[in-house]
Amino acid sequence: MSTVRHTTISTSLGDTTLVADGDVLIGCWFDADDTPAFGERTAPEGDPVLDRAAAQLTEYLAGNRTDFDIPLRADGDEFAGEVWAALRDVPYGETTTYGELATRLGDRFLAQRVGRALGQNPIGVFIPCHRVIGADGSLTGYAGGLDRKRRLLELEEPEHIRGSRLF
Repeated sequence: MSTVRHTTISTSLGDTTLVADGDVLIGCWFDADDTPAFGERTAPEGDPVLDRAAAQLTEYLAGNRTDFDIPLRADGDEFAGEVWAALRDVPYGETTTYGELATRLGDRFLAQRVGRALGQNPIGVFIPCHRVIGADGSLTGYAGGLDRKRRLLELEEPEHIRGSRLF
């Protein structure tokens, strides 16, 4: 019997679907269309994993949380798993590039492969792929859309940088 279940919550980034399997979070999707693929629909209240994930995401988006401590399981190939693990080491308020991640994983020429793994990240925000930018500092692809990526990066922007903006 499957223990996969999901709930959809309203957030400042739009409807967000959280997916759990057993006692771990396995998905966080914006504007998900195919929610039946995520198992049984349930309310977050009464489900310890979904309730905790919803609370932590809400706290994060309100600026009251800088990291997550909910158990995660992101299914993918070995390389994607290495990329996602490296992403979790990028601190709140900081960014990295595809090339920097590739170098950290042992080969700077793997930057495109890193990008593909980021595009397959099933647990957006909790595994912070929004913290990866282009080598020139530009915003690049994000499964949740560049507007959401920009908003997430602005949320995490250090106060001293935010205070020095001219606009």
